Amino acid sequence: MANLKPSLFLIIAMVVASMEFNHSVATEHVVGDSFGWAVPQDAGFYAMWSLNDTFIIDDTLIFNFVDGFHNVAEVTKEAYDNCDTQNLISIQSTSPARFTINNVDNHYYICTVGLHCKSFLKLAIRVSVPNNSSAMLSH
Repeated sequence: MANLKPSLFLIIAMVVASMEFNHSVATEHVVGDSFGWAVPQDAGFYAMWSLNDTFIIDDTLIFNFVDGFHNVAEVTKEAYDNCDTQNLISIQSTSPARFTINNVDNHYYICTVGLHCKSFLKLAIRVSVPNNSSAMLSH
């Protein structure tokens, strides 16, 4: 029995270390899941979707939509709040549109077609620092 305790401890330690490592590995997030990137019936749809995930640097957002009916533009918070379709950081008009998160700032996305943004086809995400970054910095 005494030999099992160190082995069990080692297995538990490996599982915990693996879980921490997985939180820092880049993930692909399909925006809106199976609904995709389309005008939602519920004004809070994309806000609720974003709360179900944690976003970190090097993660990729994938926007699936019907080409010609929608697009995705990364914008500033002000442009997001006002549905300003003129001052864009970048825009993609072909699905699937992919945006890789490259900093820990909040990120904002809108559709610039017609009144889609004002119809709540917009997404704001908060980017987190991975759990193990502070541990790595202290060692």
